[in-house]
Amino acid sequence: MLSKPNAQPNQSLIDGIATLQALAVSPEPVGNRELARQLGFNPTRVNRLLKTLSYLGIARQTANRKYTAGPGMHVLAAQSLHASRIMQDALPVLEELRRFGLTIALGVLWRDSVSYLFHAPPGMSTTEGIGRIGLLPATSSGIGMALLAQHDDALIADLFANREIPGFPGGLDDLLTAIGAVREQGYARVLVNAAEDRHTVAVPVSHPSFAAVGMSGWIPEHNTGAIVEALKGAAARISD
Repeated sequence: MLSKPNAQPNQSLIDGIATLQALAVSPEPVGNRELARQLGFNPTRVNRLLKTLSYLGIARQTANRKYTAGPGMHVLAAQSLHASRIMQDALPVLEELRRFGLTIALGVLWRDSVSYLFHAPPGMSTTEGIGRIGLLPATSSGIGMALLAQHDDALIADLFANREIPGFPGGLDDLLTAIGAVREQGYARVLVNAAEDRHTVAVPVSHPSFAAVGMSGWIPEHNTGAIVEALKGAAARISD
């Protein structure tokens, strides 16, 4: 989620979480200097943060002195999902949506990216759909656009200031126009594959929203209404 701090934020904590998150999404063990380049941090600072995370068991050092996720990171992930109950509540609901023969997804927003808790194309088992996709740009995702639309324009402008925006070569003004349309219609409809005419339709879960649920595939415009109604019904059940 995005929010304005109510007090002076703790920069050390912010840097530590940034390091933790970069380590979590790295597909392979990563070295201190490489991670520092990715984050734009001083290598000495990153080394100190990695050693602290390793001491806590959240990171672990490999035989070639690189770092990867430690058991503590997996424990945190499992405990958070158990405590929030989002997957326990969502899976039966998501399974029912598969009758549409489309890809079914549930995702959350992390800054400018979407993390998919569940993403299952037709024919894939429910268990295979859990946590199989990493971070993707929020602006090229129906779930991402549905969640960005829950935040005000000033916050979005801060997030994407002075940078290229995936899916919006025209820049921030084009993005804010699209976000405005999502807010007006109450759902996001995003073209995700022009060659195959594939769209994602997504709606937020709960208010304030903590996730969004979506369906993706060949969705003719005249079918959008039925898809939105089904997604809204699913979102209501997940947030109960």
